[in-house]
Amino acid sequence: MSREIQFLESMMVLKLKGSTGFFALKFILKIPYQNIQSVYVDYFDAPQWMLRMPGTSFPPNVYEGSFKYADEWYFLSYEKREPLVIINLDGHEKYKYVIFQVDDPSSVAADIRKHRREHLLR
Repeated sequence: MSREIQFLESMMVLKLKGSTGFFALKFILKIPYQNIQSVYVDYFDAPQWMLRMPGTSFPPNVYEGSFKYADEWYFLSYEKREPLVIINLDGHEKYKYVIFQVDDPSSVAADIRKHRREHLLR
């Protein structure tokens, strides 16, 4: 898949490869564990009036990059209407939500929660 998650000591890193990174206009997104408020897996329908800032979208379901809606920043990276990893952030330098597609979203969400918990217990 064109997205890879790396778990570092104090943050997770979402790496976008190839055309995914090109269309997102971003290849690396760093998310400190301390900013992760919640992680879950669900479907997500981008609001029709989301502003691409900068980002790319193609109907019906391709969203890559930064989007703004109701004074909140979203980072979206998905191509299909299927369960996605949804991370709700608090205090991140830019984003309130990071939503992305991976092969096994339940497992990835569990890994993110595990690394976050381990970091917060230190």
